[in-house]
Amino acid sequence: MIRALLPHPLLALGLFVTSLLMSGSVEPPAIALAAVLALATPQVMRALDAQTIRIRSPRAILALAGCVVIDVLRSNWAVSAIILGRRRHERRSGFIHVPLDLKDRYALAVLAVILTATPGTLWVEYDSATGRLLLHVLDLVEEDEWIRLIKDRYERRLMEIFE
Repeated sequence: MIRALLPHPLLALGLFVTSLLMSGSVEPPAIALAAVLALATPQVMRALDAQTIRIRSPRAILALAGCVVIDVLRSNWAVSAIILGRRRHERRSGFIHVPLDLKDRYALAVLAVILTATPGTLWVEYDSATGRLLLHVLDLVEEDEWIRLIKDRYERRLMEIFE
């Protein structure tokens, strides 16, 4: 019975709390909106037939999160140096192809978020037939270094988590 009403209870709880936090109120209209979101969105997820995610290594999540935080901070610093002009003329942007061994769609989605959220990089295209990712890099110094970084720091940990 409860699974019929809330097929994804953690999602419902997260949406309810997030909605209340974003509205900044616990008045009846805010609670009603939060409840509607919490009840309706999991039904949409059921219609989308979202697979259950199996986390293989919770410890790897912490290691990945630490790497991402460090890389985002480093990238912010590097991009600000480019934008503010200290390295404007040294920059050479370009596209690289990264061969990926990842197959899990959720792991690929997390990788896309990581790469796009990191300043100076942008996920452009993924070819599932060949497993190749097309990535734009604002400051492309060494293509092989970028490929190694993505495979060692992100892909390896994502495979530990999801596959």
